[in-house]
Amino acid sequence: MVEDPKWELAILATVQGFFEKLLQSSIDGEVPVPLGLEAISLQQSDGDVHETLGKMRRWLRLLDLAITPAMLRRGFTADTDPESAEAMLRYYTRKKELTDVNRDKTDLIATFLYRHPRVPGQWERRGYGLDGSLPLSPYEIALIEILADTDVPSLPEEHVQLLRRFDPLQQEVESFKDFNILIDSGVIQRVRKLKQSLDSSFYHPGVLATIAPYNAAFGKKFDELFRSAASEIQNFAVALEEQGGSILGNVDGMDVTVEHVAAMDQSELLKSDYGTALGKFERVSKVKKALDRRPPMRRAVPRAAAAAAAASGSSNRAPEAAPSSPRTFAETIAPPPVTSQQLSMEQSKLRRIEESIRIFVRVADPNFRQVVPMRFFNLTLTPAEVAAYCADYLEEKSLRADIARILLRIVAVIARMGTEVEELKRSQNSASVWKLHADALLVLLEIARTLAEEAGTTVGLATERGEMESQAEAIKASLQKLGERSDVVVQSLARVGLKGH
Repeated sequence: MVEDPKWELAILATVQGFFEKLLQSSIDGEVPVPLGLEAISLQQSDGDVHETLGKMRRWLRLLDLAITPAMLRRGFTADTDPESAEAMLRYYTRKKELTDVNRDKTDLIATFLYRHPRVPGQWERRGYGLDGSLPLSPYEIALIEILADTDVPSLPEEHVQLLRRFDPLQQEVESFKDFNILIDSGVIQRVRKLKQSLDSSFYHPGVLATIAPYNAAFGKKFDELFRSAASEIQNFAVALEEQGGSILGNVDGMDVTVEHVAAMDQSELLKSDYGTALGKFERVSKVKKALDRRPPMRRAVPRAAAAAAAASGSSNRAPEAAPSSPRTFAETIAPPPVTSQQLSMEQSKLRRIEESIRIFVRVADPNFRQVVPMRFFNLTLTPAEVAAYCADYLEEKSLRADIARILLRIVAVIARMGTEVEELKRSQNSASVWKLHADALLVLLEIARTLAEEAGTTVGLATERGEMESQAEAIKASLQKLGERSDVVVQSLARVGLKGH
């Protein structure tokens, strides 16, 4: 396609000006421009246009290397001149580079133009052809006009079929009610792979006109759910700090503190590229999950009163009324007033116990590995618990992995309770040491209560799937043991009279 070089020079000059503006704001200083490519020189240039174009293309390639998708996202605002955005779109669609960075930049610009039409609402106006068929969307027509000087080959049939997947994906996104659900769905990764599979067709006006509305809908829903989750975390952090706490929970082996949450800038995170910032968004999701598993924030009450309530709840039950279901067990344990720091420290101990038991089970003789020697007692595992400790799929995002992780944690809590009860018996002559073990048992009761609630949900899911009913029964059997051990804990605390509290 032959093009007027002066027209191309005008387009590239607009792109150059936008690039230089982005870099200036990034480095907080002037960008040194090659001789002859300064704005005033380009306006007054009467020399060889082709020579100037050659120099400008080389300069733009260098500038483009320094521009990231996140910088473009920050640079495009509601005040951005549409002419600049259209010039940028022409520049990137002409390149047609099959790289993630070039595709992400093109994607971002096309979506910006869709979100900011020259006339409000113009993309929604759509008439019908004389034969009753639905014509091209106004946005696709606009893209065809913007890219009229670009060579646009026809779309292969397999790529036309790929485009039909965006409508169901958009409906899926709009159905999400929670940030965790959105992140766990994997829709970000699925759409990214879908865009990659379009190859060079990605730069076709019809493809961009299909993708931009999806991006706009996804971005709106993502921002809404993320801000809700982030605000919930920040509000919890404020309440926790007011009560003297500092650790919200543990994510990937690291404590998340009030200071971490205070430093979280919602707006900055949302301006970053979804692909590169996905790890940060997943971390926010994990923090929210940790908070969702916590009991509601409440005022601290005297530790003696909480333990007395737990003891009373145990003594009023008939001996044979041991908890037989996750729901019953959760309701029999009164939530002790523990701090987030205590919970975090105990969770770390439980992870170490899990790893120790896992190593033993994997290397022990298969005939004897169901009996794990602990410091004060032998820990007996059920066949399902042994299988869970031998599983190689614990990192999966699947129901079977959820079941295995719950079984691991139940065993670890039972082991920790057994150890702390024995330590409690041996330390009654030392008030300070006794108090440490009593505190640890109160924390373990809280963890057991929360774990039972989580296990109850998983049992329900496993029961719904007929082929996983045996796994549901395995969890119930392990919860039965946890309930019995929890009764021993409550009785031990009541029997010694909570000395020192």
